[in-house]
Amino acid sequence: MLAMAASIAAEVQARGFAPINFGDFDHWYVRNIKESKLLGGQTRKVYAIAPDGVDNSGKAYTNRGNSPWGSSNVLAKPAGIVKVSNAVYPEDRPGHGKCAKLVCQFEHCKVMGMVNLDVIAGGTIFLGQMIEPIKSTSNPYSKIDMGVPFTYRPKSLQFDYKVQIPKDGKKVYSSGFGKKKEYAGPDHAEVMVVLQRRWEDKDGNIFAKRVGSGRQTFGTSMSHWRNNHRMPIVYGQSGAPVPLFTGDRVYYARNSKGQMKPVKEVGWEANATPTHVIVMFSASSGEAYTGTPGLTLWVDNVGFWYD
Repeated sequence: MLAMAASIAAEVQARGFAPINFGDFDHWYVRNIKESKLLGGQTRKVYAIAPDGVDNSGKAYTNRGNSPWGSSNVLAKPAGIVKVSNAVYPEDRPGHGKCAKLVCQFEHCKVMGMVNLDVIAGGTIFLGQMIEPIKSTSNPYSKIDMGVPFTYRPKSLQFDYKVQIPKDGKKVYSSGFGKKKEYAGPDHAEVMVVLQRRWEDKDGNIFAKRVGSGRQTFGTSMSHWRNNHRMPIVYGQSGAPVPLFTGDRVYYARNSKGQMKPVKEVGWEANATPTHVIVMFSASSGEAYTGTPGLTLWVDNVGFWYD
């Protein structure tokens, strides 16, 4: 994770655009994981944003090759049953190498007499790491080490994108337990950046003050790429597009003891030097297990703008 901050630091010296390591999405690590026989025993591909390679071990994944990117693609073991979810894919982009394709879709896990789950998976990429294997659908944010070290104050988050919203699509909530809930109208894709100054107390609890944030949602389809799009970062509380993370929307991180702890935001500090940055792209509006099946967000060439 520290390597990501270092890679940006080298670019910042020249100002202008500073790409995030592996933010061109030209390199992907392919994991071939065999699901449990009770699910049919098929081998499925699970993609990670990392140096090119193939892994057939079926073991839990940790970020590799200095890639700072995690995703919602995950190895799960509910009730000891091996199940994978993959909603983020590499896709060829003519003239630009590859890009990341984020899809909102259902994941099914059905075993007679044992497990019967239908879960909405919104394809999501973020700076941080998913903690595998996932053993339950409860408290999903506690399974993500969100954010990476970062000490700069960029003006904007820059990226290329396009989006597809299904016609007559509905927003659906399905966590795998209980009845699905449907809402009128489709969901939106979302992009978010948050700068924090974090610290840890003697008991290993993590606190933060918010330095800056940016957020944009996309609810209209577009057939062509928009390149070099800049999403402004607002410093301080006035006009902030992302409220403080409290209640159920609290992200987690590893403390110095290796324990996963909620990052408790306790206020604003607009002029501070940040210690960490959160960047997230999602084919849903950010609510766990909620989205519009078929909604797709394509992303490429992600970095920060400093001029």
